[in-house]
Amino acid sequence: MTSVSQQALGPDLDTDDAAGALLDDLTAHDLLVDASTRRRAEYSYDASNYRVPPLAVVFPRNADEVALTARLCHRHGVPIIARGGGTSMAGNAIGAGIVIDLSRHMRTVGVVDADARTVTADAGVILTELAAQVRTRTDGRLTFAPDPSSASRATLGGAIGNDACGNHSVRHGRTSDHVEALHLVTSDGLRLTATRTGVHATEPDDTEATSRATELTEALRDLVGRNLAILRTDLDTIPRQVSGYHLSHLLPEHGFDVARALVGSEGGCAIVTSAVVRLVPVPTSQLLLCVGYRSVADAARDVPAILPFEPSAIEGIDRKIATTMAARRGPETVAGLPDGDAWLFIDLDDTSAAAQSAVDVPATIDRLLAELRAVGRMVDATVVSDPTVRSSLWRVREDGAGLSARLITEDHTHESWPGWEDAAVAPDRLADYLVDFERLLDEHGLTGVMYGHFGAGCMHVRITFDLRTHEGRAVMRRFCTDAAHLVVSHGGSLSGEHGDGRARSELLPIMYSPEMLRAFDDFKRLWDPSGLLNPTAVVEPAPITADLALAEVPNRAWIDAGSVTQQGSTPTGSLDSFIHSVQGCIGVGRCRTSSGGVMCPSYRATRDEKDSTRGRARVLQEMVRTVPTVESGWRSTDVADALDLCLSCKACSTDCPTGVDMATYKSEFLDHHYHRRLRPASHYSLGWMPAWLPLATAAAPLINRSMSVPSLRRMAARLGGLDARRAMPAFAARREVRTHLAPLPAVTDTTDTVLFVDTFTRAFRPQVATATARLLGATGDSVGCRSDACCGLTWISTGQLSRARKTLAHTAEILDDGTDRPIVVPEPSCAAALRKDLPDLVDTAAARRVSARVHSVASIVGHLLDAGFTPTGLPAAVTLQTHCHEYATFGARTGAQVLSRLGVQVRTADGCCGVAGNFGFERGHYDVSVAVAEHALAPALRAHATTPVVTDGFSCAMSVEHLTATDPLINATGIHLAELLAPQPTAPDTHGGSA
Repeated sequence: MTSVSQQALGPDLDTDDAAGALLDDLTAHDLLVDASTRRRAEYSYDASNYRVPPLAVVFPRNADEVALTARLCHRHGVPIIARGGGTSMAGNAIGAGIVIDLSRHMRTVGVVDADARTVTADAGVILTELAAQVRTRTDGRLTFAPDPSSASRATLGGAIGNDACGNHSVRHGRTSDHVEALHLVTSDGLRLTATRTGVHATEPDDTEATSRATELTEALRDLVGRNLAILRTDLDTIPRQVSGYHLSHLLPEHGFDVARALVGSEGGCAIVTSAVVRLVPVPTSQLLLCVGYRSVADAARDVPAILPFEPSAIEGIDRKIATTMAARRGPETVAGLPDGDAWLFIDLDDTSAAAQSAVDVPATIDRLLAELRAVGRMVDATVVSDPTVRSSLWRVREDGAGLSARLITEDHTHESWPGWEDAAVAPDRLADYLVDFERLLDEHGLTGVMYGHFGAGCMHVRITFDLRTHEGRAVMRRFCTDAAHLVVSHGGSLSGEHGDGRARSELLPIMYSPEMLRAFDDFKRLWDPSGLLNPTAVVEPAPITADLALAEVPNRAWIDAGSVTQQGSTPTGSLDSFIHSVQGCIGVGRCRTSSGGVMCPSYRATRDEKDSTRGRARVLQEMVRTVPTVESGWRSTDVADALDLCLSCKACSTDCPTGVDMATYKSEFLDHHYHRRLRPASHYSLGWMPAWLPLATAAAPLINRSMSVPSLRRMAARLGGLDARRAMPAFAARREVRTHLAPLPAVTDTTDTVLFVDTFTRAFRPQVATATARLLGATGDSVGCRSDACCGLTWISTGQLSRARKTLAHTAEILDDGTDRPIVVPEPSCAAALRKDLPDLVDTAAARRVSARVHSVASIVGHLLDAGFTPTGLPAAVTLQTHCHEYATFGARTGAQVLSRLGVQVRTADGCCGVAGNFGFERGHYDVSVAVAEHALAPALRAHATTPVVTDGFSCAMSVEHLTATDPLINATGIHLAELLAPQPTAPDTHGGSA
């Protein structure tokens, strides 16, 4: 990454002498800079509608490197775009110059002063990580208040840049309300510190910076003096007036607060490298009141009645989001919602004046409910005290942006986009604004999905714009212009949280007078005379329809029809469908989180955008463009590089709010990429495993002994494209396979349950098949066994789809027996392949019928318990490693819920095991594989050394085995859930109803 050539710059940039000279300069100063076409693709987007390829990306390790980068860019006249988590929905984090990614290395949380209630932190620290560290260091007493829905991946610097707010802003306000000081780098590389009383040099002996601070102070005071009247009358008129610059903080009555004046300047005045921010007390008692209404306008009309009760949050969603959540993640995810078509989420706690103690909180809710019932608009209400249910319901609200991007209704799926995303009005005018706004949507033939911060009057709306056509983009322009006039007529702000960016800056003349716009321009020029910092935000904006990402999508001209495996066929139906599917990523960035869910294991290991689901999706999106920055077509080495560390865990298909399924995209890409080409050795050794496993079983004793000899193991690994540090699993010998499988009865017409013995179970863990048979027969049902087919998983994961389709078609044919009796598969990944991949790859009624009957062991146990099965001899606690494919296909908590139901304490290792099928065995993946295991599994095994470890997945069991062999603090053996729960065998063991 520290070596850059001009040839790597991509179209039209490799002939730019200034660009080449700057890149040479950056490299010569040992800065981490990457100008590769793949990297530029990853950073061409944020979470907005826009796309602008940068010249290169710099990853500074500290503030000095930020200053050095700025000096070099200033010397060469190249723009700078400071970037945090890249979650901007207004296009604030993209640009044509040098992107400085502060989130990669600058993530330190510094001094926490509990007495002063402040913390100093780097700009790149993630908001949830900042809050967690503060809580830890203050014994749970204090936290950082701003909590936007993107807090698990948004950075402190990004929150400062946009003046982010969050779900609890009705109590805690905006980020600007919590800033004490900002450590800055100017556009020419000077280091200054802005405080609540002025600006000074960060280093006292820096004479140049001191001189600049003096000049700035004089100029800023002059700016205020010339604009006193409009600064007092036109700014801070509503709680969420985020549009423009926050110059009112410079007024004398506010103490010349330069720090807070810079909050919300979107990186256009200076680069924030770190900040001192205020902390707030953590409530010790919280209850969620969820209230249902017939419309969002009805919900908004109740807000003024709710505010006197001093809740910490008043958030809202509409029916469309709840319907999509239920369709995508299961109806249980919204089961806690009361009756209604729109809902308010009202948090009350013991830090408000209305409820000064934990005892007062329920009483406060009772009084509030009585008030709302008297008003008469509410339909139903639910008080939620259980933390798990509370968290689940908040997840519906927090995933609103992603969920609403691909809405699911009874008839079809709708796309919706930001653009007019977060306008705000005074809370008491919100209902009237929404009525007028819905009328405006109807006039333009658009549909809006509504959610947001009702208590602060800020409404997030994603709209069904057609961004792919000229006509659709023209509608967007007309609508946004009309919407700007509408919100201004209600005394509101174009932006209430996300900033103006590329989405709204052009419309600011509708909201502000020419005098105020001149004041904004003057403020920008005082800080950034050359106009190099994020040059299109707020002042001198680009048109709102310029640089729209979908303007050049779709296009199929790059596709070589001869390279298509089956003409016009992909897992999602057609090549057009593939192009459309990869556009599903809208940049929400949940794949960049460090906790919660499973996505994205490789990003959590490397912290590199390249290894996030979003980064991969962006490179794929570039591949299908009319004029891409990456190599076009299926042969793209950029895309192959981006996909290399994808574990194909499928977690993104569940965890990503828009349902991005990178495992499927990877499989499709690999299929075309290697068409009629030599594949990596592992695609033959592991990809064709089902074909050669019978021979391995026959020669198991010899192979197992050979693999215990280091030199032979290394040779075999080299030939097979594997890493010799990862020991190959021991093959079950033919006698062992016969011992376990031969007694299992065949499927007959009277069989109640079909046991499908998958390839992995048959070859490596045949005893699991025996245990599963006993488990399934424990209620008296008869069990029949099929072991003569394959799910095709290894061909799917290595992108050999023609073979996978043939294999799955055969499997569907033999399993489609005209019944609806369940098919239970011991290996979760094979069960998931039959449930999900079978109907995707084989478009037949038989495939769909078979898919609907497939269960994993964990998903069938609940039915057995309902039928009266009661296992005995269970341990008091277990460590549960849920297989990623089980997680994605059969439910994140399926196994945990079953064990909890049986009274077993479940300690979950929430995350991928790191082996992930063939990934952890392949050469080049070992280090990442081990790092992934260190995220959750390895720490869990160390913390609970004597607890049984449930590993239904063979990969998970291999990871546990490897960790035990390589870590002296770990001594564990994986056990399948069937082995844990199945009744002990009796003689004779029929494995049917009498077992």
